[in-house]
Amino acid sequence: MKGKQIIQIGAVFGMLAVGIGAFGAHGLKDLLAETGRAETFETAVKYHFYHSLAIFLIGILALVKPTWHKLSTAAILMVVGILIFSGSLYFLSLTGITWLGAITPFGGVAFIAGWILIFLAASNKND
Repeated sequence: MKGKQIIQIGAVFGMLAVGIGAFGAHGLKDLLAETGRAETFETAVKYHFYHSLAIFLIGILALVKPTWHKLSTAAILMVVGILIFSGSLYFLSLTGITWLGAITPFGGVAFIAGWILIFLAASNKND
């Protein structure tokens, strides 16, 4: 994946984070308060947005440092992390189905692996 594509993916995920967060704060406010899941939903939005920004910045790094090949995989792991971590928390918040929370940590592991790959990319001795 090229830097421009990564930037575009980060922008789309950032847009979704803002939209989902606004919908949660306004359209789902009563439901989330009633079910006691407002904090869970907010956590999902925070991690979604933080990692959307990370994807965006990875894209910029990939443009500046095209030899840092691990950045593409790091961006993919961030996307996977958003889908699994935030996605499972969104689903849990809206449905109350708690067994899906068992996969949430896999999203967290994807985030951590993505950050590790950024570190390793920056540790490239040839650059």
